[in-house]
Amino acid sequence: MNPPLFDATVPAFTRALRALDACLDKAQGHAETVGFDITTLFGARLAPDMLPLGRQIQIACDFAKGVSARLAQADMPNFEDTEIMLAEYKARIANTIAFIQTLPANAFAGAETRQIVILRKDTKREYNGLDYAHHAGLPNFYFHVTTAYNILRHNGVIIGKKDFIGSV
Repeated sequence: MNPPLFDATVPAFTRALRALDACLDKAQGHAETVGFDITTLFGARLAPDMLPLGRQIQIACDFAKGVSARLAQADMPNFEDTEIMLAEYKARIANTIAFIQTLPANAFAGAETRQIVILRKDTKREYNGLDYAHHAGLPNFYFHVTTAYNILRHNGVIIGKKDFIGSV
């Protein structure tokens, strides 16, 4: 039996990122059918004050690798936020999945009580592993994946939830 926080994170991140990757394939197909440059989608937003699709993908990947690495006490790879093209976003998703799948389940043993400290500019947040996963990591990951899906749907790329759920 795997440690609970492994089962709650790595398989969930993997499945959702694969679904997001499949949605990007649908976006490519849609762009070819309709005849538009898919790179314009990566700048699309749901609202003027929200981050665009490309940034949503980057942040979702960052949460998947960051949460997994912190809980497993592993070094986290640094991905530069330089993606512009579809292939680059798909590579980021693939690299994220490849990284999190290298983390052995037993590295998550005891992660529930592990101290997690997040430093951002002048803010310091401290969690135990269980609270970090369930109250920060997973909700933020799913927010960004869902927002990416919603941007695609809003732009007519995805027709309904079956396109996302049926992607994996």
